[in-house]
Amino acid sequence: MDDLARHADDLAALPPSCGPVRLVAVDGHAGSGKSTFAARLAAALGGAPVLRLDDLATHEELFGWTGRLREQVLLPLARGERARYAPYDWTERRFGPARPLEPAPVVLVEGVGAGRREVRPWLAALCWMELDRETSWERGRRRDGAGLTGFWDGWTLAEARHFAEDPSRPHADALVRQLPEGYAWLPGPHATAGANRNVTHGSQDAPPY
Repeated sequence: MDDLARHADDLAALPPSCGPVRLVAVDGHAGSGKSTFAARLAAALGGAPVLRLDDLATHEELFGWTGRLREQVLLPLARGERARYAPYDWTERRFGPARPLEPAPVVLVEGVGAGRREVRPWLAALCWMELDRETSWERGRRRDGAGLTGFWDGWTLAEARHFAEDPSRPHADALVRQLPEGYAWLPGPHATAGANRNVTHGSQDAPPY
């Protein structure tokens, strides 16, 4: 098990990527543990804000949220301003009151597709949850229960189509595998290709992602 605090320190030491913000994406298949990992990484970062892409997606636009992300979040943060986004209510099927998102030193963006091509230019680092899609989807279905079987049937088709057209994993700086206690970190394809090497080697004595 790697020390999460060490990796958090390396992320915080990266050059800003979106105005003054180091935007760090947590991507992976639905059910792969992104939300739990992002919460723990945010805590290791001293309470970094977490933007959940579920708040920007809708029933009709599972992956059609890039315009909202850009206008409501990325552009304000790039100007060093507080962002404001309206989270989607999945029960009421409408957007709710706006929430603020501060231009903190590190901001996490978590969700399926967080590392898509339209978002990558804004990122300081991309973490991919290393769990195969069948296992991830089964975990997600089990978590959400039989009442959401119809939603999951549609989701898996949409997710498979999205990653076939716009894969995130080949661009990941870190591959994160959940262990019974903690996480194992492996270098991602992007890091091993020589890009963003500060993410993997920012601390001389820290094990690489």
